[in-house]
Amino acid sequence: MSAAPVSVAFTAPADPRLLGRDVRRIAFDAATLNARVRELGAEITSAYPDGDLLVLGLLKGSFVFLADLVREIRRPLHVDFLVASSYGEATVSSGNVKLVYDPETVLEGKHILLVEDIVDSGKTLNTLMGLLGQRSPKSIEICALLHKRIARDLPHPVRFVGFDAPNEFLVGYGLDHAENFRHLPYVASLE
Repeated sequence: MSAAPVSVAFTAPADPRLLGRDVRRIAFDAATLNARVRELGAEITSAYPDGDLLVLGLLKGSFVFLADLVREIRRPLHVDFLVASSYGEATVSSGNVKLVYDPETVLEGKHILLVEDIVDSGKTLNTLMGLLGQRSPKSIEICALLHKRIARDLPHPVRFVGFDAPNEFLVGYGLDHAENFRHLPYVASLE
């Protein structure tokens, strides 16, 4: 079950972590994020009662979410990462997905939970699901903090969704613009 975006007014004094940039609004505040991550941890724990679970974080955007999420999953698990890039310094995906770092963990026979910060075009996920599926895992599911629901061709649905996201450029809680704003404890929409 995904929750609707939460609008929170951004009030003065301005957050010095914003590097002088204005935000349109706070889409999801820290308390809302923390509560939903706890719920997702419980959902994932229930979904995987046995077997080897590998939580595979898509860097860099998922690292904050993944760190909080794995502490809420109440079962044994392993963590690894992969890096794919499709943005560079733009605010729109180029559609050209490059795998920059491949996980070293053996995936065969394991339940794989691919953790993503945000699903927008779906191109990165489609590419990764194809690559990971070739490695004979027992299962592969996707967990995304945010889902814009604009992907036209997403053959593998996102099983665990934190929030339905507005169609805006979002930063914070791991999400960035040109490597800035990942450290914000909330998700904001840039002007």
